[in-house]
Amino acid sequence: MAPSRVLSPQSVWDLPAVLAAFRERGIKERHVYKIWSMLLKNPDVAWSDIPDLPKAAAALLEQQFSRCTSTVLRCQQSTGGDTTKLLIQLQDGMQVEAVVMHYDTSDRYTGREEAAGWGNKRSTLCVSSQVGCQMGCTFCATGTMGLKGNLCCGEIVEQLVHATRVTPIRNIVFMGMGEPLSNYEAVKAAVGMMGEPRLFGIGCRHITVSTVGVIPRIKQMAADLPGVSLALSLHAPTQELRRTIVPSARAYPLAKLMDAVAEYQAASQQRVFVEYVVLAGVNDGPEQAHELGQLLQGRDMVINLIPWNPVYQPDGPFFAAPAEGSVEGFQRILRSSYGLHCTIRQEKGQDISGACGQLVIQHAQQAGGCSSEAAGSSSSTGGLKDIEELVAAAPAAAR
Repeated sequence: MAPSRVLSPQSVWDLPAVLAAFRERGIKERHVYKIWSMLLKNPDVAWSDIPDLPKAAAALLEQQFSRCTSTVLRCQQSTGGDTTKLLIQLQDGMQVEAVVMHYDTSDRYTGREEAAGWGNKRSTLCVSSQVGCQMGCTFCATGTMGLKGNLCCGEIVEQLVHATRVTPIRNIVFMGMGEPLSNYEAVKAAVGMMGEPRLFGIGCRHITVSTVGVIPRIKQMAADLPGVSLALSLHAPTQELRRTIVPSARAYPLAKLMDAVAEYQAASQQRVFVEYVVLAGVNDGPEQAHELGQLLQGRDMVINLIPWNPVYQPDGPFFAAPAEGSVEGFQRILRSSYGLHCTIRQEKGQDISGACGQLVIQHAQQAGGCSSEAAGSSSSTGGLKDIEELVAAAPAAAR
């Protein structure tokens, strides 16, 4: 159970909270979109200056809601300019991270008829859904922090609001701090706002929700979030190995998890993206590659191999990065022996602690607010190969 958090004032970007307040006062819901649309154009607009907004609505907003409940504490740009990391402070002083990854694939798909239109300049935003995480993945900085609290819908959407002031955003991935499906209702509401044509207009195929495997919610996603992509953080091909590095596997066994994913795919008719962090001497050998191939063979999936790359480990390393060539060898086995589509993630933001949880931990330690144990591990979600590239790279017949 996540620790309780109550915002006062609440975020005007919190769809459930605003709608509930409007209904209680008898204010028509259609006025909500005027507010959000105006705020995107003029963040400092006075409530009373929003055209055609009822006085009762303006008074309610003044009493109970804030234009933005979070602030950007730090904005860091990577040396190559391909990653921007936002350290965001919430109303209660806790911190989360959002990462903007900039891509230029203008020349990558030249001459490929099936990928026409994919190459361009674009930005992907990686958002957080919780402060910390209860899943405890041993290689992940956020997982070692424990769960501090869930973000409300508004706090998730505010990450996008902050990011749009850096650059236009085309893709959203829920791969930052936290387990999105453990904060399901807030994530569902936030996805709805992100995709709303009158607001941000990010198409559902450009939104990806990642999970370590919350089985009941995976089954709900097909109905609740149609068109939104599912990414499964797998990291091991067997239940025995997965339990050692992904503790939540005890509650969500691999066999049942794969059944849930199959049920989701049958209902949604969508490909699933599999994330696999490669840890030297743990899950990167030929044996594990064959086991993974056998597990996933025949399924409509794209495997994204993520070479583990330590960024901030004052007491580590607890894991080691894979040896040169081992990830490519792992990929060859999956491709040649099992016919699986498999990519290797492009790393971004290493020089600015691009992996989720790293900047929060570093900032907290400098302020004396985070244990050294929490700083000991790293995740590689900061170097995302974005959803558009994964789709464009897949064979046309598989799409």
